Amino acid sequence: MRLSWSRIGATAILALFVAATAGCALVNKVRAKNELNDAAKAYREGHFDEAEQHAKRALTIDPSNPTAPIFIARVIHQQYKPGVDTPENIAKAKEAIEAYRRILEKDPTNDEAYKAISVLYAAIKDDPKLREWIGKRANDPNMSNEKRAEAYAILAGKDWDCSYKITELPDVKLTTSEGGKPHVVYQKPKDQKDFDTAQKCVARGLEEAETAIKLDPNNESAWSYKTNLLLEAAKLAEMDGKADMKAQYQKQAEVAGKRATALADERRKKEEAADAAAASPTP
Repeated sequence: MRLSWSRIGATAILALFVAATAGCALVNKVRAKNELNDAAKAYREGHFDEAEQHAKRALTIDPSNPTAPIFIARVIHQQYKPGVDTPENIAKAKEAIEAYRRILEKDPTNDEAYKAISVLYAAIKDDPKLREWIGKRANDPNMSNEKRAEAYAILAGKDWDCSYKITELPDVKLTTSEGGKPHVVYQKPKDQKDFDTAQKCVARGLEEAETAIKLDPNNESAWSYKTNLLLEAAKLAEMDGKADMKAQYQKQAEVAGKRATALADERRKKEEAADAAAASPTP
C-alpha cells in the first residue's frame, strides 16, 4: 500500500513537533535546575530575597519540578524572625504557611510541610488556627493511626498546658509546712471562670489522650499527657473539696505514669541499640 505525499508530510511534521516539544521540556528542566542552583547559592550566602526569586523562576520555567515548591517555602520561612511581632514579620509567617500548604495540596503526606505549618502557627501565637490545623490531621481517616494519634497527643498536651497555667498560679498553689517539710495545697482561683476553664481543658485533654491511645497504644506522648492530665484533675478535685476523687485520679495517674515510663525505657533501649549498631565497625 502506497502512502500519499500529504500523509508522509503530515507524519513528518508531527514527528518534528513531538521532538521539538520534548527538546523544549528538557531545556526547561535544565534551566529550572540552574535557577535552583543559584537559589541554593544565594540561600547559603544569606540573600534570601534573591534565593526566593530564583526558586520562583525555577517553578515558572518547570511547573512539574518537585523541589522548587519546597525550596520556596523554606526560603520564605527563613525570612520569618521568631519573636518579632511586627505586621510585616507576621505576614511573612503567613506567606510561608501558604507556601507549605501548596506543597501539601500535591503531597498530603509531606511531614516537613505539615510540621512547619504547626511551628509557624505556634510562633505567631495563633492558637485557634493551630488547634484547627492539628485537629484536621487528628480527624483525617486517610492518615495512619500513628499520625492521627500523634496529633491527638499534641492536642492533649495543649489542654494540659491550659490547666497547668491556672493550677500553678501563685494564689492557687500554696506551699505550707508540715513537720518541717514543705506541703503544697491547691485552692480555687479567685475567678470561678479560671477554675471552669481548667476543668474544661482537663476533660477535653483526657478525651484526646484516650483517643490517641486507642489509635496507637504505644504512643509514649499520649500516655505521658494522660498522666499529667490526671494529676491536673487531682488538683482540681482538691480545690473542689473532693478528697475521694483526688485519690482516684492520683491512683489512675500512677498507672498511666508506669506505662509512660515503660514506653520511654523501650524507646531508649532501641535508640541505644541503634547507636551501638551505627558505631560498630563494618566487617
